[in-house]
Amino acid sequence: MNQSLLDELADWLRIPSISTGEGDPADLERAARWAAERVRGAGGQADLVTVDGGNPLVVGELPAARAGAPTVLIYGHYDVQSPGAPEAWTTPPFAPDVRDGRLYARGASDDKGNFLPLLHVACALARDGALPVNVRVLIEGEEEAGGASVSRWLRDDERGADAAIVFDAGGEEPDVPAVTVGLRGMAMVFVTVRTGERDLHSGLYGGAALNAAHVLQLMLANVVTADGRPREELRAGIEPPSEAELESWRALKPGAQALAEVGGRPADALAAEEFYARVWGDASLSVNQLAAGEPRTVIPATATATVSLRLAPRQRAGDIAPVLERLLREPVPEGAEVELAGHRADAVLFDLGHPVLRAAGEAMARACGTPAMFIRSGGSIPIVGDLADRGIPTIVSGFALPADRIHAPDESFRLRSLELGEASARELYAALGALS
Repeated sequence: MNQSLLDELADWLRIPSISTGEGDPADLERAARWAAERVRGAGGQADLVTVDGGNPLVVGELPAARAGAPTVLIYGHYDVQSPGAPEAWTTPPFAPDVRDGRLYARGASDDKGNFLPLLHVACALARDGALPVNVRVLIEGEEEAGGASVSRWLRDDERGADAAIVFDAGGEEPDVPAVTVGLRGMAMVFVTVRTGERDLHSGLYGGAALNAAHVLQLMLANVVTADGRPREELRAGIEPPSEAELESWRALKPGAQALAEVGGRPADALAAEEFYARVWGDASLSVNQLAAGEPRTVIPATATATVSLRLAPRQRAGDIAPVLERLLREPVPEGAEVELAGHRADAVLFDLGHPVLRAAGEAMARACGTPAMFIRSGGSIPIVGDLADRGIPTIVSGFALPADRIHAPDESFRLRSLELGEASARELYAALGALS
């Protein structure tokens, strides 16, 4: 284990850089400055850039050891989710603790621990005068809250890159490298319903007064079918996976096992059998949060919900999000006021035959001692869609695992995953440098 890398990660994890509403802006800036100082300490340049008042971006560069080397953009995020109830953690979420071969802390896997090997290795090679590519560093502080700043920055960036590496993903099996070639997009909607000035007594006014919870129920029921899957209008534009991809997915762990390992239960009789086809190749709609009324006899005047529609590869958020909003509004009765807000990210599907992706698979196989898998992910990384729109081939990888408990109490990252990330970063820089 590289103790220097582990010590750096623990230091970064101690900063509670929460971006989801409960954090301190000073801590977010402190986490950004921490990363910028690593780049400057290796002889590179780094600045904190603020876009439209958002959380600071770390934008930096480490020069290659030779002229004419290709340019590689590396991306990660320093912001983390709220840890939730402290008592749900075995050890405090921002006091990194190593036990049983894992480092426990909020952000240990998502994304500080997953991304840091890319930055650490680039800095080490730059200090030694051996960096084979120009490395552009881009680290954001809003990934857990929509990623608006980094998207705007990338839109205005004229320089671009020959390739990008995003270590904010992982695989299904420990020690087996995976390159993610497809990501689902996102249309997230925050719904607020108001039906009166205040809550009313359900005995005195029940049956006569409009109920915000009932309106919200009608809205949510209108966007799914009887089996809980998105309506056909929300599945427009889906490109089915190829038979070759489906065949490769059959070699993975059974869907029932994948669900059981994280404590999930199948949504229906076919869910386990169709697990990978559903989470990697289809759209899905989830109600993430509901709130209305009190645990007493009232008619709620307000109700709120968070709804996320995951878009299958080839679907465009700009096409589907307006349909989702229209369907949500369709059953709203007269007298109810509805507000919808949210954010979007496009789905992505890269060409498996692209030289950058082929080189990435070979490099990670050398680093890990086993062939790399090419997979999709059911998750969304907004910047990857932006990079794809810019025509920048992007290696989406990393060593996060289902057992890491991302976004949950006792989040952790294997020390072995940290080692594999470091070895893979070295091989990736070398492989991309050789493509010039």
